[in-house]
Amino acid sequence: MTGRIVETEAYPPGDRSGHSYRGRTARNGSLFLDKGFAYVYFIYGTSYMLNVTSEEPGVGAGVLLRAIEPLEGINRMKRHRNTEKLRDLARGPGRLAAALQINQRLDGVDLCASGPLWLGTAVRETAHIGATVRIGITREVDRPLRFFEVSNPFVSGPRIEIRIP
Repeated sequence: MTGRIVETEAYPPGDRSGHSYRGRTARNGSLFLDKGFAYVYFIYGTSYMLNVTSEEPGVGAGVLLRAIEPLEGINRMKRHRNTEKLRDLARGPGRLAAALQINQRLDGVDLCASGPLWLGTAVRETAHIGATVRIGITREVDRPLRFFEVSNPFVSGPRIEIRIP
């Protein structure tokens, strides 16, 4: 199964809404690995979320993958999500994880090496990238750290971008 990443949210070092803010714990340990590792966690008692670590070892920060545009293995994704709606297969971080069967077993996986989950190169040129505030957080809510391909129908949240000075 493959897909193009079309929406993300950043959680940089020191961000009070990020899972690393209070330091390393048993739950968030993989968030403190080197750049390019998977940090997978369970939230709301219903969904897994996938982040890509983004800093040097020992510095907790990551990028939440919010949506992908499904490209290959679409019928498998439909079965995993129990839906026929292509647009809704991986539109939102919980749906993305369910479609790709991402769960705790992938926490800490090196996404830059061959394995069960990895990041590849772009299959086509990216359209205009917009920025907005992040979705569903209660701290540092005004930071424009959500990024998305403006014209892509697989984006999960609002497509009204804000101008970054």
